[in-house]
Amino acid sequence: MTSARHHGVPMSKIEDRLAALGVALPAPKAPVANYVPFVRAGNLVHISGQVSIDADGGIKGVVGVDADLETAQAAARLCGINLLAQMKAATDGDLGRVTRVVKLGGFVQAGPDFFDIPQVVNGCSDLMVAAFEDVGRHARSAVGVYRLPFNFAVEVDAVVEIR
Repeated sequence: MTSARHHGVPMSKIEDRLAALGVALPAPKAPVANYVPFVRAGNLVHISGQVSIDADGGIKGVVGVDADLETAQAAARLCGINLLAQMKAATDGDLGRVTRVVKLGGFVQAGPDFFDIPQVVNGCSDLMVAAFEDVGRHARSAVGVYRLPFNFAVEVDAVVEIR
């Protein structure tokens, strides 16, 4: 069987790694306001912020008040799953076309005494590296914010390079 290749790795390897992690990609989330889910500029795809939502409603609340570090890391992982769904849409279903996860921008709805923002965003970063290996290593921002849309705990946006 012929499959798309990812720097010499068949696309199915990416899908296999996700399956081994228990990750089933959802349908990409539609925008909730006046924006598009992603924009391609040359070989770069800028993906709009993805919140910590899933079929069960997701993870909401203020980290350090309503959610602990472990829950917040799971929220960031949900954001990563939603980013992967948008990547799959942006590559016409072929994650093997992703040649680099360039940058993630992580936003954590943090309480006044919560400072482990980078550890929260690792929930998303770790998923990108697990899915894409070295190609998933990226530059990153991790920022604590007062509020996020619809009270979600975490939001992450991304820039990826595709072929």
